[in-house]
Amino acid sequence: MTMTADQAATAKSAASAERAHATTVRMSIADIARFLQDNLGQRLTARITNISDPRQVGKWASGDSVPRQEAEERLRAALQVFQLIQDAESLYTARAWLIGMNPHLEDEAPLTVIADGHFRDVMVAARAYVDGG
Repeated sequence: MTMTADQAATAKSAASAERAHATTVRMSIADIARFLQDNLGQRLTARITNISDPRQVGKWASGDSVPRQEAEERLRAALQVFQLIQDAESLYTARAWLIGMNPHLEDEAPLTVIADGHFRDVMVAARAYVDGG
């Protein structure tokens, strides 16, 4: 039995999503903050978490402090989506996808939607992207 193109694409996003989830749950919050800081910068990472001082991201990344629960949830969601796109595409595509307008999200940037707390909407859009939609 052979897979259709749609089935193959869905299998691709499902496998990427599993890997992204596993990576995200195994990383410390300091490692997540550091990864996002290195790949998105402090300002964008701060924007994801709705904090006004981007230097706080550096403190999280160094382990000098830990984010509040809401900020940690947003960091983990951003990393998981980033990893999903990166696994299927590339680091540069993942960054561009997160900061660009997205038609699946009413032309909002996925980072903005994560900051608003709508993690599932962003994951659905990311999986649709990976599946070619």
